[in-house]
Amino acid sequence: MTVQLDWPPDVVNRLTEEARKKGLSLDVYLLQTVVQPSAAGGSQSDDSERRRQRADAGARILEIQKRVKPDPEGWTSRDYINYGRR
Repeated sequence: MTVQLDWPPDVVNRLTEEARKKGLSLDVYLLQTVVQPSAAGGSQSDDSERRRQRADAGARILEIQKRVKPDPEGWTSRDYINYGRR
């Protein structure tokens, strides 16, 4: 498919310069710029990876909580936070 865009010369020059800095042709740079945000925003594999990472983090937190002994004075983490604010 061919797409023709009628952009002002200064915009074309700026985009061409950005593409050159990345070592790409203008058309490849524009294609990556247009396609990447939609792929990163709604990809199923990205969502499942995020869910897996969250589940792993939750499991690590629960494991740490099992090893931590309660405070002998009965202080909670909120008590320590408030004490630190004084």
